[in-house]
Amino acid sequence: MRTATTIEASGGPWRETVEFVAEAEKLGLDVCWVAEAWGSDAPSPLGFLAARTERILLGSGVIQLGTRSPVAIAQTAITLSQLSEGRFLLGLGASGPQVIEGLHGVPFARPLARMRETVEIVRQAFGGGKISFEGKEFRLPLPGGDAVPMRLSARPEHEIPIYVAALSPAMLRLTGEVADGWLGTSFVPEGAGQAYFSHLDEGLARAGRSRASLDVCQGAEVAFVEDEDALRVYVAGRKKELAFSLGGMGSAGTNFYSDAYGRQGWAEVAAEVRRRWQAGDREGAAELVTEEMVLATTLIGTEEMVRRRLAVWRDAGVNTVRLYPAGETLGEKLETLGRAVELVREVGG
Repeated sequence: MRTATTIEASGGPWRETVEFVAEAEKLGLDVCWVAEAWGSDAPSPLGFLAARTERILLGSGVIQLGTRSPVAIAQTAITLSQLSEGRFLLGLGASGPQVIEGLHGVPFARPLARMRETVEIVRQAFGGGKISFEGKEFRLPLPGGDAVPMRLSARPEHEIPIYVAALSPAMLRLTGEVADGWLGTSFVPEGAGQAYFSHLDEGLARAGRSRASLDVCQGAEVAFVEDEDALRVYVAGRKKELAFSLGGMGSAGTNFYSDAYGRQGWAEVAAEVRRRWQAGDREGAAELVTEEMVLATTLIGTEEMVRRRLAVWRDAGVNTVRLYPAGETLGEKLETLGRAVELVREVGG
């Protein structure tokens, strides 16, 4: 298994974030993804990190559809690939209606069609030919005027793998059909077969591909505790964070995280957490989150517990483990990350 992490440029002092990535590269980390939620963008820090690193792969985790045209995404990807000398991975995600409509003022409708067509146009742009496309979401050139098909003046000198962030069954099927990798979250390996892999495999079959052609990249917080008493205390502090994902992410009508937990055995609890959170009862929502729900989707425990859990992830089909290291300081985060990277090497080869 490969190792990865995710950073966000607006997540703390930038100098410290850069030092974290540079030190993570020295620890042997394989991939650093840069998030783009409702804070900083992803491409700007990726360009900066390309100049400050030498080996580590750098990915957009993710560029949000609706915030840029497909050709603008392709231009950005080509530029970052050249700047990093072939170390760039293009991660795309539909995001959700709250961010896309509430922040960017772009309709969130038909994210599946938008993703499919974006990937097709981006790949056409990567190919170097004249870009011409007729779809439900995009038409290039725009009809009715004097424009004719154009090609980009820049072509990628290296392969640019495309990853799709997906949680819903439909987007998972599309990921299996068109992507080189899957960026997932809310991952319970014991329930992943029905909740995730069955849909990915359906899409792979449509494209005549096998699971071996798809990089399954899953993320989780990693933290080490001394014993089970310390574990209970630590997990209790994480319940509100999970309640936020289940109740506060997305919009009043759409929450892909809640739906994902629902498909993996916690439908009633996830629905009630969401209802209480949206009603303003944040503490009540957090109280409903169980210890099992936290531990099922994280890598938290003693070193032996985390080692065993990584083996379960490996056997479930995870190729790349995206680690979110716990710690109050930079040093603590790097210490956690270093221990986790070593365990992944032991377990995954």
